Amino acid sequence: MIHPWLLFAGLAAVQLGDAALCLRPVGFVRACLEDVDFPRRYWRLLPVLKTASAVGLIVGIWFLPLAVLTAASLVVYFLVAVSLHLRAKDYGRNLFLNATGMLVLCTAALVLALQAG
Repeated sequence: MIHPWLLFAGLAAVQLGDAALCLRPVGFVRACLEDVDFPRRYWRLLPVLKTASAVGLIVGIWFLPLAVLTAASLVVYFLVAVSLHLRAKDYGRNLFLNATGMLVLCTAALVLALQAG
């Protein structure tokens, strides 16, 4: 079991909340996706990916290889998100608070998972 597990549980809660917001993208989520020119045909995959990551984070608390895989996947996801914001010259809250903040937290989770092994 990963100790402390609170980071993984917290990230899972954030991912589940984000998945819910992406089911029928609420205004600020829709605006963010449009601002970075994220293809609309992939929008329907976001709730699935975010829910899967939440499950991976929770199960990963007890199954270390899944914790490492999920945290690493989230780091890649948020690296892509940061790069999309930079490419779109979207230097506001979505880049600095949301994407970069989540990148830092997911990187911390990955480091924690790797150290637990």
